[in-house]
Amino acid sequence: MLLDIEGDCFANGARAEAGGGVAQDEGDDLALARHLVDGDAAVFELLYRRHNAAMIRFCAGIVRSRDIAEEVVQDTWVAVLGRIDLFEGRGSLASWIYTILLNKARSRARREGRIVSFDDLGDGNGLGEAFDGRGHWRTRPELWEDLTPERHIEGRSVLQHVEAVIETLPPAQRAVLILRGQQELDPAEVCALLDISEGNMRVLLHRARLAVRNALDRLHAGL
Repeated sequence: MLLDIEGDCFANGARAEAGGGVAQDEGDDLALARHLVDGDAAVFELLYRRHNAAMIRFCAGIVRSRDIAEEVVQDTWVAVLGRIDLFEGRGSLASWIYTILLNKARSRARREGRIVSFDDLGDGNGLGEAFDGRGHWRTRPELWEDLTPERHIEGRSVLQHVEAVIETLPPAQRAVLILRGQQELDPAEVCALLDISEGNMRVLLHRARLAVRNALDRLHAGL
């Protein structure tokens, strides 16, 4: 194994030795996969820091428990390391990792008698006013415009507030927001991973962003 996932197992020497190669190959998924096959701890650290927190939020929406989500995500990283030689680069490495995570999360949910469907459009009222046709906000939340250097402490509380809102979203909205909005997977990858249509994905993303925006507006009103 490259590391003990729960411990502080990234040695400074490994970081320094592989740092240049990591920076050079950071945008090349096949190169990153080759580094992992070779046991490069610095590359694993890069991927772990990039994806782990979002993976836990994504998984918690399926298994409905952060503790269980952390277990499933750890199992996923073990599986990623064990199967990385099978990654062929047909899609992004992030999509490949989330496919493993989703399969494990669904298996855990089924064992507990739950089935999660991402094909849930829900009520789309108000979306056209808040977002343009590409899913971007027409106007940024007022609170974001007011984040000056003097309000950095408040800004940190805003980030915590956003994360808390994400954790309250329905599983489908949470999944799409994390995969598309945070992890920036291609729309086709998100649709294939969650087995939903592109139209469904857009509405779910709109609804998730609208929920976050409304929460930020409420927070701003209370400041």
